[in-house]
Amino acid sequence: MGLRIAIDTGGTFTDVVAIDDESGAITATKTPSTPENLSIGLIKGMRKALTAAGAEAADIRMLLHGSTVATNALLEHKFDGLGLLVTKGFRHLIEIARQSVPDGYGNSFFWVKPRRLVPLHLVREVSGRMSFDGSEMEPLDEADVISAAGELVEDGVRCVAVCLLHAYANDSHEKRVGELIARHFPEVFVSLSSVVLPEYREYERAMTTLIDVLVKPYCRTYLRRAADKIAAASGNVPFLIMQSNGGIVKHSTAAERPVTMLLSGPAAGVLGSVHTAQLAGYGDILTIDVGGTSTDVSIVENYQPRYTSTSMIESYPVKTPMLDIVTVGSGGGSVVWTDPYGQLKVGPQSAGADPGPICYGKGGTRPTVTDAAVVLGRLPSALVGGEIELDAHAGRRAFVALGRDVGLDADEAAAGALEVAAANQVFGIRQVTTVRGREPGDYAMVAFGGAGGLFATEVADFLGIGTVISPPDPGNLCAFGLHVCDVTRDYIRTLVRRQSSAKADEIIAAWRELERLGFADIEAEGISQDAIATHLIADVRYFGEGHEVQVEIPQHLSGQAALDFMWDEFHKIHDRTFGFHYRDQQDVEVVNLRVRAVGRQNRPQIRPGEAAGSAAAPFGERKVYWRSTGWIDVPLFRRTELACDQHIEGPAIIEEYGSTTAMPPAWSLRVDRFRNLILTRGR
Repeated sequence: MGLRIAIDTGGTFTDVVAIDDESGAITATKTPSTPENLSIGLIKGMRKALTAAGAEAADIRMLLHGSTVATNALLEHKFDGLGLLVTKGFRHLIEIARQSVPDGYGNSFFWVKPRRLVPLHLVREVSGRMSFDGSEMEPLDEADVISAAGELVEDGVRCVAVCLLHAYANDSHEKRVGELIARHFPEVFVSLSSVVLPEYREYERAMTTLIDVLVKPYCRTYLRRAADKIAAASGNVPFLIMQSNGGIVKHSTAAERPVTMLLSGPAAGVLGSVHTAQLAGYGDILTIDVGGTSTDVSIVENYQPRYTSTSMIESYPVKTPMLDIVTVGSGGGSVVWTDPYGQLKVGPQSAGADPGPICYGKGGTRPTVTDAAVVLGRLPSALVGGEIELDAHAGRRAFVALGRDVGLDADEAAAGALEVAAANQVFGIRQVTTVRGREPGDYAMVAFGGAGGLFATEVADFLGIGTVISPPDPGNLCAFGLHVCDVTRDYIRTLVRRQSSAKADEIIAAWRELERLGFADIEAEGISQDAIATHLIADVRYFGEGHEVQVEIPQHLSGQAALDFMWDEFHKIHDRTFGFHYRDQQDVEVVNLRVRAVGRQNRPQIRPGEAAGSAAAPFGERKVYWRSTGWIDVPLFRRTELACDQHIEGPAIIEEYGSTTAMPPAWSLRVDRFRNLILTRGR
């Protein structure tokens, strides 16, 4: 037996999927997360999967992991001990920022700047300067560097970000700064902007470097603890970490640039959705991952997920290659509350794993979305195969009290809570569709996560989506997605050239140099060269614009043909995204050249099932509340008993380990040959 175990650690549950490479058998399980020490939950999940699969620790061939530890360190505002070194004259880099205000300048009187990652008194300047073209204008003053770093250490700084002017064009000064700090202050964590983000725009480069060094102590500590426990339990098996760009790397590599882990878990869910969509035959999909704390949404076109290099974590800009995922604070554990005006609100606060929703009976006192689902009969009496019993009466008492505040009875208040939660998720989906010129109704929706099946049809009704896909073990799809990831590394070089004067040889040579780096690094991850592919990408804009769009070059093009495609394709993408273009009216310029190097991993083989002779019958029924019908008797089905090609007319509740699918009236479903549930609106 050769077992690959994938573990996705979320805010509420740790999800595990183990696959036997020899037999193809898949085992999915869950265990509560352990926020006080996430590595404990990881090991518990690994052992639980081994027991369920009937395997021993010696059978593990590989362990893959997606984690929220980097994101949590930022969201919890653990900013103490953080310092910044900048070029002389640029001490106020963070204050100047971009001078932009959320929701426009009409909000400028009310908007409060987010808390600074590093206060001004912990920013130090060093002498020495590079030009935009990489030439040295002033040599680095090494004594100045040692003095500045020493002052920061005396002030309690233990994490130093280094962001020197134009380091993306010439990194020699930053490298020397890193060497000096390592020699004189070896206990200090250091991140260099030329390593974290070798790209122009000083503010974003500085912020991303600060975030990288901010989360570095937490990620290194966590990954070291986890690696030690894994080694103690199962020997020296490969321990691979999911990155935001949808690729995996060795845990030691991830620890060196932890900013790449910020969207680790959600990225795996997107790739798992793509795999599901390929089996089901849907090329254009929206993904919605509803967990205990948040909902993550993305868009996939022609089986290709969208990538971005710019994101916001809270109010802080992060520039690192990542799957284009929008997150909203609306999940199963989101707290339901009323504002001072008596309006019903959901999230972003969450009850988390401990104490959890009121119905868990672990001391929770604030009603949540899960409590609302229990009150309305949408959930069974226990979750996770009976491990977590639910107290529906306690949940109802909470909504009776909440309903008084908004003038509703308990049923209406609970139904309203689910609608508000769904509306929050709709907002997220519109950010990746209508805001970018896409019509949601043109896509099928893959719904997963522990609470995805509770909201799928309600969100689809909001958006006019006619097809919803629920994959097998939807509560564990992020963990499954780790099995279909490749080893991936991203590289970038800023090279600003206008179309009217660009030289193909110069641009192609820069791309080839990045490709050589990619092949070397992926081979160092243990991948053979014949399994490595590279993708050429460019950030392009109209001359004078302040933002770019990404253009990927087909792999069969090279030389001038690659550039001709890039210029032409840019106009098409700009028109599709923004609704206009300036072809033949405005010069175009390339800003950044990128290379994505991918080392192909083996994929699990999902075998199709055979149609059964007879369809599975309901195992019972339960009264369920729908706003359109009130309380009605609804048949209950066990998903494991459903036959391929079976059809079910709504309403119905489909129960399984780790998730529940609530299908209202006017919806129906069929089970395809890969055991996906294909839900369709209208009969």
